[in-house]
Amino acid sequence: MKKKDVKVYINSNRDHYTKLLDPLNKLEIDYEKKDVIENPKYMKELQDKGIYGTPVTIIDGKAILGFQVNKIKQVLGMGHYFGDGF
Repeated sequence: MKKKDVKVYINSNRDHYTKLLDPLNKLEIDYEKKDVIENPKYMKELQDKGIYGTPVTIIDGKAILGFQVNKIKQVLGMGHYFGDGF
């Protein structure tokens, strides 16, 4: 199976982004973190796609807004898992 390109856009000024990153790390999902506060060009990348808030996970060009860990898993072909809160 081809490896998917996963980018996670976050705002490090808000600590709620860990609600998304913690499950992704626990599931050992390989992703590139893009902090829109550390690098404003990342926010411009989102705005060019018509997205104006974070967190956003983009998998092979498909944007998933918010904390939708099960949707992320589905797009990655991992199915659904509802234990441990994700």
